[in-house]
Amino acid sequence: MTDTAVAGPSTDAAVPARPARTARPAAKPHGQWKVDGTAPLNGNETWKQEDNGLNVRERIESVYSKHGFDSIDGTDLHGRFRWWGLYTQRKPGIDGGKTATLEPHELEDKYFMLRVRIDGGALSTEQLRVIGQISVDFARGSADLTDRQNIQLHWIRVEDVPEIWRRLEAIDLSTTEACGDVPRVILGSPVAGIAKDEIIDPTPLIHELAERFIGDPELANLPRKYKTAITGHPSQDVVHEINDFALVGVVHPELGAGYDLWVGGGLSTNPRLAERLGVFVSADVAAEVWLGVTSIFRDYGYRRMRTKARLKFLMNDWGPAKFRQILEDEYLGFKLPDGPAAPKPTAPGDHIGIHEQKDGKFFIGVTPTVGRVSGEALVKLADTLEAHGSYRLRTTPHQKLVILDVAKEQVEPLVAELDTLGLSARPSVFRRGTIACTGIEFCKLAIVETKVTAATAIAELEKRLADLVETKQLPQALSLHINGCPNSCARIQTADIGLKGMMLPTPDGDPTPGFQVHLGGGLANVEREEAGLGRTVRGLKVTVEDLPDYVERVVRKFVAVGAEGQTFAEWALAADEGDLQ
Repeated sequence: MTDTAVAGPSTDAAVPARPARTARPAAKPHGQWKVDGTAPLNGNETWKQEDNGLNVRERIESVYSKHGFDSIDGTDLHGRFRWWGLYTQRKPGIDGGKTATLEPHELEDKYFMLRVRIDGGALSTEQLRVIGQISVDFARGSADLTDRQNIQLHWIRVEDVPEIWRRLEAIDLSTTEACGDVPRVILGSPVAGIAKDEIIDPTPLIHELAERFIGDPELANLPRKYKTAITGHPSQDVVHEINDFALVGVVHPELGAGYDLWVGGGLSTNPRLAERLGVFVSADVAAEVWLGVTSIFRDYGYRRMRTKARLKFLMNDWGPAKFRQILEDEYLGFKLPDGPAAPKPTAPGDHIGIHEQKDGKFFIGVTPTVGRVSGEALVKLADTLEAHGSYRLRTTPHQKLVILDVAKEQVEPLVAELDTLGLSARPSVFRRGTIACTGIEFCKLAIVETKVTAATAIAELEKRLADLVETKQLPQALSLHINGCPNSCARIQTADIGLKGMMLPTPDGDPTPGFQVHLGGGLANVEREEAGLGRTVRGLKVTVEDLPDYVERVVRKFVAVGAEGQTFAEWALAADEGDLQ
């Protein structure tokens, strides 16, 4: 006998049979190579597999540079050229309202932006002079310091690219993998190897990563861009929280100096801060850990949709514990020890001003205006530094420069000469704290102008808020980040005041360039123990024309009502919306 009950007579009405459930459609594959196979799921992945982006160099040298822009294959032009640091730039005269409505070929000019890769931001004066002369000879004198320690040139013709490569490679620089779905430039502490309070010097590691892996075909087809940042300085000066892979110097109580590992950061339109894996990475295994994390991204990263292909989306789904387990079990083959978090930064990470090195000489951090320099200025800078006995400098992740190895008696004379070149070691709060992306002048994605807008705002605010400087009421640090579109190359979500470019309606119906305002964001710094994203306020937008008015208004409001000891970001995150308008 079974335990099935025998149904007796029932007086209840018959219950209609429940309709069969419709089976849920199977989830679409993410395009993870280790899970779904390597068959490409979109056109972008198809052409990347058909011909590695690195291979386009031979065609640039042997075909395109000889026959001109019109000879360039479309997939090479809009895809593989990026693997060698080349993007077509925006055609002049196209207003921001047309950015989203025109096709890429309608927006682009027959000239290129060329990105010079500077791993760790480390330059000699000889290298700086060559970059400056390339700008003079081939780029109409253009040059911008980026917030990823590169230098970007504009107005480059494809005919001139082989000669530019020849000059760069003769001094150990390149444009290899400066763009594209590859390991981008490695951010490094601008004071690596010279700071008195450095925990660990990342220079050997940065060199090893660049020499072993940059240009390696095995790592030249990642799901999307891959950004690395490494510092051994307690100021945490490489914006590690918004990189795919980051190492931050720490001291382990038993194991000594090494690194804390962060993974999965990135901003753009879906901002996400990186997370600690909770491991201690010693210098002797750091390169293998980088290779392991990078290989996880290659093998498990999402490739089906490019909008979901950054490493931050995989980290969001896996979490730090699973990521660590996969890294250790599948890629390293050994366990990493648990490690401490880095303490709160001890000094500003932009290194502006005059500071003594561990060898008794000095480094000088200087700021141009929002990274805009020129080829002529770079050549003059190289000559000026050499005349004062300095032969090394660093670019920074804040569109600044750090001059190294200055003898004490040369400091003030050099500072005075740098001022004549537009490089200030004692800048105003606004000149020091303002960065801006390329903007509509050259970028095909941009909606508004940024560089001139930022420079104008700085000059206006220096005049308008001079009274607060004199009375020492102006905050000593205030970041203003200006971006020409939603993609956040200028890190709008991590600024005291971040501005996202957009077109705004006007009463007469014609849209005008302006910004959505973000407030209260920031990365770890001397005033802030942990990074956090800024807030937006419903309807809070400002036109380009009214930008100085708005910043003056909100800063004066903070000075008037902020609590003693409160930072601008703390106030902005807690303030009533009415106080932020």
